[in-house]
Amino acid sequence: MSGHSKWHSIKHKKAAADAKRGKVFTKIIREITVAAKIGGGDINANPRLRLIVQKAKEANMPADNIDRAIKKGTGELEGVSYEELLYEGYGPEGVAFIMDILTDNKNRTVAEIRKILSKHGGNLGESGSVGWMFEKKGVIMLSADKHSEDEIMEIAIDAGASDIATEDDMIVVYTSPEDFEAVKSVLLEKGKEIDSSEVSRIPNNTVPVSADKSEKAVQLMELLEDHDDVQTLATNMELEES
Repeated sequence: MSGHSKWHSIKHKKAAADAKRGKVFTKIIREITVAAKIGGGDINANPRLRLIVQKAKEANMPADNIDRAIKKGTGELEGVSYEELLYEGYGPEGVAFIMDILTDNKNRTVAEIRKILSKHGGNLGESGSVGWMFEKKGVIMLSADKHSEDEIMEIAIDAGASDIATEDDMIVVYTSPEDFEAVKSVLLEKGKEIDSSEVSRIPNNTVPVSADKSEKAVQLMELLEDHDDVQTLATNMELEES
């Protein structure tokens, strides 16, 4: 699982930087609005909304922002209508990318994503071209400096986690999407400090990319993640040590 957890360590560090820029707020607000539109504004009756509101709180989003986003989704306040899309493609060194998109202009977004990919040695693929390479899983990250891997493993596996890995300074707990909330709740009840948590796409197999060839692939990954309409991005790239 080293490639999987390495990727999530990269994402975790980048998410911290994004939070400082406020970019993460913009993306979470879109997610809340769409979830409320689809399933209603009651977090107790809408599991998708509940998860996203938890994510917003973890990012220290003000309660007023969360409330406004929910009301825009339910129609109590005027808001933008977003369309959910899934884009798939390839980057340099044969790595695959899969992106969850929320956009108010599909034609604009696909043109912009295609341009980013082609400009950096990649291309946009057909639907299903890389989706089969990934599996949705819950991903919970905790600091290895603050927690014992053995203790986290015992708690998480008993609660329903499917796997655990340690990469760099992070302990990564993997669950099925269905068990994600339960495992996370048990960890919190046991007093464990969660750094980040999400349901994400995990590659079934990774593509090793050597350090001297990784610059273009990493740059492409960062450009795609920085795009306002890309809510989540997954790749099967595994960065090898230099």
